[in-house]
Amino acid sequence: MPRPRTISDEAVLDAVLALAHRVGPARVTFAAAAAEVGLSAATLVQRFGTKRDLLLAADKRGVDLWVDALDRSTAASPLARVVDGLVLAVDPVATPELMANSVAMLQLDLADPDFHVETLRGARAVRARIGRDLDAALAAGELRPGTDVAALAKLVETTYHGAMIGWAIHREGTLAGWMREQIEAAIAPHRLES
Repeated sequence: MPRPRTISDEAVLDAVLALAHRVGPARVTFAAAAAEVGLSAATLVQRFGTKRDLLLAADKRGVDLWVDALDRSTAASPLARVVDGLVLAVDPVATPELMANSVAMLQLDLADPDFHVETLRGARAVRARIGRDLDAALAAGELRPGTDVAALAKLVETTYHGAMIGWAIHREGTLAGWMREQIEAAIAPHRLES
C-alpha cells in the first residue's frame, strides 16, 4: 500500500511555480524544488518524472490559477469585475525580477508545444471571462450601446499582457496599480457616461 502524501500535488506545484518565478525555470532543479517543499528529490521524481514534466505540471497549475483569478472579484459592477479580476491575476508577480522570470516561463509556453497548449487554453479562458463580464456590462448599461464586446475583450486582454511588460520596464508604482490604470484606460472610451 502506498504511503499517504503529506504534501499535496497542488502545494508542490504552487511552490515550484513560485520557485520558477523567483529564480527562473532554467535554475529549477529537483533538489531546489525538494528544498522548497520539504520533500526529497526522489519523491518529486517519482511523482512527476522529469524536470520538464514538473515544470509543465506547475505551468498547468499556474494557468488554472490565472484563469480562476478572474472569478475572484466580488465587485457588483460587471466592469469593475473585469478590472478587479485582471488586477487579481497579477498579484503574485509583484517585482520586476519576478516579472522577468515569468517572461522566462512564457518563453517555454511559446516555444514548447505542450506548454503552449496550456497557455493558449488559459488565454482563451481569460478572454472568455472578460467577454462574459463585458456582455454583462453592456446589458447593465455600463457600456455604450453597440459596443463590439468581442473586439473590446481582445483589446482588454492585449492591454493586460502589455501592461505587465510596460510596468516591468517603467517601474512606476505597483503592478496592481499600473494594471488597474491601463485596463481602465482601455475601457474608458466604451463606458456609457452616467
